[in-house]
Formats: sequence, C-alpha cells, structure tokens
Amino acid sequence: PKTAEFEEKFADYIGVKYAVALNSCTAALHLALLVAGVEKKEVITTPMTFVSTNHAILYNNATPVFCDIYEDTLNINVEEIESLITSKTRAITVVHYGGHACHMDTVLKIARKHSLKIIEDCAHACGGEYQGGKLGSIGDMGCFSFHAVKNLATGEGGMITTNDAKAYERLKKLRWLGISKGTWQREREHKKYDWQYNVEETGFKCHMHDISAVIGIEQLKKLEKLNTKRRRIVDLYNRQFSKLHGITLPVERKYAKSARHNYVVKLGERDALNLYLQEKGISTGVHYYPNHLYGVYRRFCRKLPVAESVWKRILTLPLYPDMKKNEMKAVVKAVTDFTENKGKTK
Repeated sequence: PKTAEFEEKFADYIGVKYAVALNSCTAALHLALLVAGVEKKEVITTPMTFVSTNHAILYNNATPVFCDIYEDTLNINVEEIESLITSKTRAITVVHYGGHACHMDTVLKIARKHSLKIIEDCAHACGGEYQGGKLGSIGDMGCFSFHAVKNLATGEGGMITTNDAKAYERLKKLRWLGISKGTWQREREHKKYDWQYNVEETGFKCHMHDISAVIGIEQLKKLEKLNTKRRRIVDLYNRQFSKLHGITLPVERKYAKSARHNYVVKLGERDALNLYLQEKGISTGVHYYPNHLYGVYRRFCRKLPVAESVWKRILTLPLYPDMKKNEMKAVVKAVTDFTENKGKTK
C-alpha cells in the first residue's frame, strides 16, 4: 500500500497520470525501453552519462546510436539528432545531465516528425524543470533514480512516470515477473484473499518495497527545500569561482531550472586540481567518461569530438544539501589557491 501511495504522490508532483515504482533507475530505463519496443531497433542516445543509460539499450537487444553533446550543458546536441535517424530508429533517450534540461521542444518536434518514442533519463533531475514543467512529464516516459546520492534518496530505488495508460499497465506487470495483478489488487477486487494469479508475459523482479516507499514519501515532502539548498550552494560557488581565470562554470539556460544534482567545472589542469583537492581532503569525481569509448560499446563507436575533448577537462566538486559553511569555504579556498598558484602552495 505504501508503494502505491508513493507512486500517486510522485505522479502528482511531476504532473503526470501514472508512476511505477521500481528498485532502481537502471530497471526503469530497461523497462521503459522494453515497452517502447526498441528490440532489434536503434536508440539515439548520449555518451555523457552513467553506463546504465546505455546498458538498458543493450539489455533490450537494441543498438545505441551515439550523438555528440553541447560543451556548455553537457547535454545531447539536439541539432545533430535528426541526422542520425534511420529506418531502424525507434526511440531517443535524453539525459538531463546534472539536472539541467535538454532542449525538449526540439526533441519533441523531431520525435513527432519521425514517430519516435522519447525516454527522459531524469536520474539527476528530480525537481528540475523545462519551461516551467517538471522534467519527466515531457517525453513518453521519464525514469528517475532514488539512489543514496540523488536529490530524492531512498537508499536505492527508481520510478517511471508516464501519461500512457497502456504503458502503465504493462510496466506494472513487467516489474513483478509478468503477474497481471498483485495480492492487494486481487483482494480489493474480490473482497477476499485470492491466491490465484495469471502470468501474462516474462517479467522481472524489480519492484520497490514498502520500506523504500515510506522513505520516498517523506523525502518527497523535503525535495523542494533540499533543491533550494543545492541552488544556494551553487550560487555561492558561482560568485566565488567567477573571479578566477582558466575555469569554466556550469551554465543554466533560460528554458531550464536545474535540479542542481552536481557542480561540474571545466579546466585544462583537471587532473592536477583533482590531486590537489585530494591532498586537502576534498573528494571530487569525473562525470563521465564518454560511454562510446568503453570496450563494451566499441562496435558502436563513432567520432564524437566534443564529448571526447570535454571529458578531459571536467571535474565534479562537492555539492550536497547538508554541506556546512566551513566545508563550502574549504572547497572555495582550495580551488582558488590552486587556480592562483597552479597547485603550488606558498
């Protein structure tokens, strides 16, 4: 019952009719693409993402067609999408990198013209917006992550949002081994315990349990407040780092309200700064190594000059809602010292 409650509240928050809770965003992407009917077809996608985005394409025996990205937002270059469409193209997966929306009007126009499905990877984007509408409400299906580091965290978990009633009904079966109706639903309909169920197709065991759902319900109440805290930290970083030379800051386009999942800077001395911050006890990351360069994707590899260049200059700095002022100051001081002294202490 708690999972159903979480689904209802989350769907209402995103502004869609339906939500299906799962045990991860990876499962959400897998099932969304399955329902989209991509098997033996092509899916246009981005290389600048966690590999689960593109593994989900392979899970469905489909072909990932990698599209280059914009250097500023690190999102898929929507102006290149149409040139990659073939007779085999079935869907477009867009990743709202760092919580910043892709330019969805262009994607929608292309998808409608070519009768393609749009899967929104909203793993970074819970609470993010495009032209005032919540991300995850624009494409055919939106896929969310509730992993421990995400904006809305349940420890682990995922969700698919959609306005498609047929997709919703099938997704519910697929997440629970293909069983058409769960015990609670059978009992409600028959007014008694009913052990008999029907298995309509080969599904998977990737449902969300009620413990995660209870956490999700409470975290959803706090999401806007937590995202506001993220934005304040970003504002502080931007004010301080804008004074520095040789470092490029994240952007936020007029059409987007970023969920501010991460804070990614760009600089030529990325690796040196990474080591310098490690020495200061500050953890960083690189999000991401372009997926098409991994061995598993070698047979789908094509030249993507922006992604192949920019990944060597990106570094993710600490950003989380409970960051203390002294922690923020420590990050600002360390980055400033490095930039002004090229990593050499006085």
